[in-house]
Amino acid sequence: MSGRLTGKHALITAAGAGIGRATALAFAQAGAKVCATDIDGEALDSLAAEHASIATSKLDVTRPDDIKALVQASGPFDVLFNCAGFVHAGTILDTDDASWRRSFTINVDSMFHLCKAVLPDMLERGKGSIINMSSVASSIKGVPNRFAYGATKAAVIGLTRSIASDFVARGVRCNAICPGTVKTPSLGDRVRALGGDEAANWQRFIERQPMGRLGEPEEIAALALYLASDESAFTTGTVHVVDGGWSN
Repeated sequence: MSGRLTGKHALITAAGAGIGRATALAFAQAGAKVCATDIDGEALDSLAAEHASIATSKLDVTRPDDIKALVQASGPFDVLFNCAGFVHAGTILDTDDASWRRSFTINVDSMFHLCKAVLPDMLERGKGSIINMSSVASSIKGVPNRFAYGATKAAVIGLTRSIASDFVARGVRCNAICPGTVKTPSLGDRVRALGGDEAANWQRFIERQPMGRLGEPEEIAALALYLASDESAFTTGTVHVVDGGWSN
C-alpha cells in the first residue's frame, strides 16, 4: 500500500545499515520525509542516494546536546524510530563497569534523550508515534552470554510502556519491537568475531531458529512501518515479538 506515511516526518537512528537502513527506505517509499542518522557518514551518503525523500545527518546518540541540536534544527517529527544499539557478549562475570555503562548509554540513555527531545512537539500537535528497538534476547527469552544487552533491552520495554501510559490521552503512541536473530551487517561482525569456521558459526545461528532461517531487515522494517502509520492508531504500549517462533 503506497502513501501510508504521506505527510509524516520521521527520525531514524542507526539508519546506515541493517534494520535502520531498511526502515528508512520503507518509510520513504511509503511517502514519509525521512531524517536518517548514523555515526557512519559514508553509509548515510549511500542511503541518501537511494531515495530523494531521505535527508541524512551524522549523529552520535551518546551525545545529548547533539540530539537536542538535531531535533531543534530538523524537527518537528511525527515518528521517531530508536534503532541504535550495541550488543555486549558475556555473562555478568564477563561484564566490567565500562561495558555495563556503554551498553546502557547506547541502548537506553540514547532513547531517553531522543524521546524527551521529540515529545514536546508531538504533544503540542497532539500526535506522534515512537518506536523503540528492544530484543527477544534475554528481555523476552533467556539467551546465554547476553547479560548486559538483555538488561538494557528489558529496560527499553519499561521505558516504552511508561511513555505510552503517560501520553496515551494526548495523541502520542509508543511501542517496542523485539526482533529475534536478523541477518544484518552487525550480526556478521559478531559472527566473524567468534573466529574459527565462519560458515559453521552462521549455521549455529540458523539452527536455533524454528523456521530454519534468519530474519531479514525488511521484515522488521515492515512492522516499524505499520507502527509508524495511522493503521496502528489503536496500538500503544505494546511489545511486538518478531522472531520466527524462537521465543515460543
